[in-house]
Amino acid sequence: MSKFKQISLGGVKTISITTRKSKVSPKDFAKPVDPKKATVAAFIQSLPNILIGAELRSLVSDITRAHKSKKPVILMMGAHVIKVGMSEILVDLLKRRIITHVAMNSAAAIHDVETAMWGQTSEDVAVNLLDGKFGMARETGEFINKALVKGMTESSEGYGEALAKKLLALKAKHSDVSILANCYSLGVPVTVHAAIGTDIVHQQPTMDGAATGEMSFRDFKILANSVKELRNGGVVLNIGSAVILPEVFLKALTIARNLGYKANGFSTANFDMIRQYRPQMNVVERPTQKHGKGYNFVGHHEIMVPLLAAMVKAQLK
Repeated sequence: MSKFKQISLGGVKTISITTRKSKVSPKDFAKPVDPKKATVAAFIQSLPNILIGAELRSLVSDITRAHKSKKPVILMMGAHVIKVGMSEILVDLLKRRIITHVAMNSAAAIHDVETAMWGQTSEDVAVNLLDGKFGMARETGEFINKALVKGMTESSEGYGEALAKKLLALKAKHSDVSILANCYSLGVPVTVHAAIGTDIVHQQPTMDGAATGEMSFRDFKILANSVKELRNGGVVLNIGSAVILPEVFLKALTIARNLGYKANGFSTANFDMIRQYRPQMNVVERPTQKHGKGYNFVGHHEIMVPLLAAMVKAQLK
């Protein structure tokens, strides 16, 4: 016999499931897709309307609403987005005027330039690091660093614009898949946000710290100008930047609000392969507190970005 007393459940009051508030029913379940009648729309409709499935649908509605009401849809992106082949997906959204501003870290700009100019990018770091050749592709450094010096001394343009103009001037063979080139051609602001010492072009003889800093600073002000329009609508997407863009965005938002712009009531979403502290705080939570909504989606870019794009286009159709 146990020496510890057990509580009696005899007096517990129960309720009917018919009056209980529940969050899931079969209407929200994922539906099988008939392969003989499969369409993108049918696949999207088949997704569950539960948890992240419901949140993704909600974000898509926010994006389409922003597009229809001519509010900003700002894309912030890291380099991995290009490395896993998402450029054409994003270029398509640019051409449809869904994305209204692209902000990228400088590693993303490197991959975009290499892809546009030479049709290849993403070197084998482990192999090239062994003998000090990592990041020493001469053409990449000369293209970017010289473009920045020229842009600083000869015009008022920023980092992204200087690279885009050079790609187009040189008739880059693969400029059709360049985010930089397409943004410039379409008149969409494209900004590059550098941290000195983080990128391969910073370790080459052509590197000019003053030019890199000044051109990135100009782009910071261009981004802040776009952020100030996030009033009662609009969306900010952060895809694959764990530190640089979340920090830059928070400061740009602070400037907008400090200058008196009512940058409130917008949505933000972070997409990455794992949950990170800085995007969660600086993209999802802090900017939308009291006004707006933040989302966080975990998944590989090569799946999540095409899915998001397809869902947006299907809703706008």
